[in-house]
Amino acid sequence: MGVLTGRTALVTGASRGIGRGIAERLGRDGARIAVHYGTNEAAAKETVAAIEAAGGSAFPIQADLAAPGAAQKVWERFDAQADGVDILVNNAGIGTSSAFEEINEAEFDRLVTVNTKTPLFLTQLASPRLREGGRIINISSGAARTAVLPDLMPYAMTKGALDVFTRYLAKTFGPRGITANTVAPGIVDTDVNAEWLRASDEAWQGAAALSVLGKVGTPADIADVVAFLASPDGRWVTGQWVDATGGSLV
Repeated sequence: MGVLTGRTALVTGASRGIGRGIAERLGRDGARIAVHYGTNEAAAKETVAAIEAAGGSAFPIQADLAAPGAAQKVWERFDAQADGVDILVNNAGIGTSSAFEEINEAEFDRLVTVNTKTPLFLTQLASPRLREGGRIINISSGAARTAVLPDLMPYAMTKGALDVFTRYLAKTFGPRGITANTVAPGIVDTDVNAEWLRASDEAWQGAAALSVLGKVGTPADIADVVAFLASPDGRWVTGQWVDATGGSLV
């Protein structure tokens, strides 16, 4: 039996990339996974099928996290298929932005809504559903702690807010034995990054060179860190910003 057998997890943005990696890993560890997606139903069904093929259990939940009332919709659809939650992974987010000189109010509002506002209300509404000893894990970014990618300033601001949110959650939920932590990836080989990351050998090598390990991250690299925090082994870690950039900030 897996270390998460009998537990239920909601992973937002779980149809692709890092979110899918997290959902599949937690599913292998025994958790039943609510696979949230925004628009790509086919990809979400693929994630569910992959979890089930590995012997796990999962179900899809659709909601546009930029829309009004998104958090309420997510939990209404979750409640129709599960009773209570043990692990909440706020992974979904807009992964890039226009530069400081170019971004407009509409884009920034959407960025803040998806990356910061909706995770706040998803977690607020999760509170009565979260069982004691549960886990809250927010997926941030190494860009929130360094200005190495200045064109990502607006995006980094939203992730910085998420990091502050995590520390306060640790205080808020601690009396219930619920931990809250941030995991911060660096550059990861996902379909979202593929257009520029795989555009040339130079682009790939430049990204790999940012890590002291000389590699580009994979979704599994991030998922394994999340799995530790979600497991019983992570019970004494809370309020932390966990650098999962492969040493890109060293």
